[in-house]
Amino acid sequence: MTVLKTALAQVNVTMGALRPNADKIAQHAHDAASRGADIIVFPELALCGYPPEDLALRKQFIEDIARELKRLTVELPPDTTVIVGAPLAEAGRLYNAALIFQGGALRASYRKIALPNYGVFDEKRIFTEGREPLIIGLGKHRIGIHICEDSWDATATPCAVLAGRVDCVINLSASPYERGKLAHREQMLRDTARAIGAPLLYCNLVGGQDELVFDGASMAVDANGVFARARQFEDDLLHVAIPKTSKGWKSDANGLPRVGTFVELVPRATTNDDETSFQPRIEAARDEMAEVYTALATGLRDYTNKNGFNGVLLGLSGGLDSALVAALAVDALGAERVHGVTMPSRFSSDGTRGDAFAVAENLGIEMVEAPIQKMYETVLNELAPLWPGRKPDATEENIQARIRGLVLMALSNKFGWLVLTTGNKSEVATGYCTLYGDMVGGFAALKDVTKTLAYKLARWRNSVGPREVIPETTITRAPSAELRENQTDQDTLPPYEVLDEIIERYVERDLSRAHIVAEGFDEATVARVIRMIDASEYKRQQAAPGVKITTKAFGPDRRLPITNWYRG
Repeated sequence: MTVLKTALAQVNVTMGALRPNADKIAQHAHDAASRGADIIVFPELALCGYPPEDLALRKQFIEDIARELKRLTVELPPDTTVIVGAPLAEAGRLYNAALIFQGGALRASYRKIALPNYGVFDEKRIFTEGREPLIIGLGKHRIGIHICEDSWDATATPCAVLAGRVDCVINLSASPYERGKLAHREQMLRDTARAIGAPLLYCNLVGGQDELVFDGASMAVDANGVFARARQFEDDLLHVAIPKTSKGWKSDANGLPRVGTFVELVPRATTNDDETSFQPRIEAARDEMAEVYTALATGLRDYTNKNGFNGVLLGLSGGLDSALVAALAVDALGAERVHGVTMPSRFSSDGTRGDAFAVAENLGIEMVEAPIQKMYETVLNELAPLWPGRKPDATEENIQARIRGLVLMALSNKFGWLVLTTGNKSEVATGYCTLYGDMVGGFAALKDVTKTLAYKLARWRNSVGPREVIPETTITRAPSAELRENQTDQDTLPPYEVLDEIIERYVERDLSRAHIVAEGFDEATVARVIRMIDASEYKRQQAAPGVKITTKAFGPDRRLPITNWYRG
């Protein structure tokens, strides 16, 4: 065997669906084996889903995983080496492991060494760090095994111990999507391949899991760059042929690599010599707006489907954000599963009402109108005796938003639809949203999308379809909550092009007020924005989950106390 024919099976699995996930793994393994693969690789924790969080601390969960692993030993193709990511319990400890199957048996296991414990990652609380590197022998090939973070630092132990000892490194990964991360990931893996002196085959998870989206884009990388890459955001099987190198091995007295654990496996008896599937394939990366839009649609689709909702519902106000969420929902789920309701009051303009209906028509979704004016007047009449003589203020504005939330949740209860909130990151950051009002819902597609990015995504979506789906007037009209006469967002907020730059620095980059001002921003504006962000933590901790697309989204990425007097 002079060429190692490898198949990277990036799959979309469902958290906790152990039997269906195992069935999918077996099916893909047989498919790859039928095409002549010598070794087949699945992503990190593919059997149970990533991240399992406290599910992995349940004894029954781990026992059920062990049962599925035992079943896989029988159902995987026996003459092919298959590597599956799964939790592994040993001697009272739990490991994030890569399990190597061959010949109807579990032949070896590797335990992840570099456990991430930052941002959305919490692995050190769940898993025990591995200690031993693993090299498997398959014919004349020597293959190092990594799991995700093990390959991230070319100078760290998991990489250093493999340098000069292997023909390739296989990495099982569950690396969530972020804007710009693909290029960063490629460079990082290239540096690692160069340091080890061998190609690195990276198999990534794909699909949505709560607030995370995994983009796939599995790849083969060497010191010169990417020479094979799978599709983004889709199940895919990437075939890669790795030649045997002629380098000498650093060996012990027995001729085996002098590092950690070495396991010799039996090469596959060749039954299919057709190597056409293993020719280099590089799927083109999407442009930035296409990538972000697809990530949002993927997260929305999988959250809806994996949680068993038959459809989604959203309030269509005629504004940009609700129009963009409607387009995302239709692209993710199909128009027949998306339902819109417009809820005008006396403050709603003819322009926004007309645009709401235009969006529904352009997308082909069901749309109903439920005016809230009578309900609003009734509520005011009932509440007015509780505050005699008080002038109207934000209370009356928030009542309108909460009536709309009531309507949405009533329809959700009646028809079983998931309510999509339509607020964006700029609003959630500053608290420019109503708790139990426009924040009502089960999923927030734009939770990590600033207003300026929402404008870009809307224009991109209009540019790729057969026709405009978001009316130009929706994009160009001054944004307004329409909760009082002649209201615009900029009555309360700085211009979005300024606000979003400050949010990016304070929230995503953790810069202090002084550092932001030093970059040329008005000091009073910076102080006001930071004050709004800090004061709104209590709202965000009650907000719906939403797709993470930046380095620091609101949620597990950014955990701050609600009671907090620090003003740095």
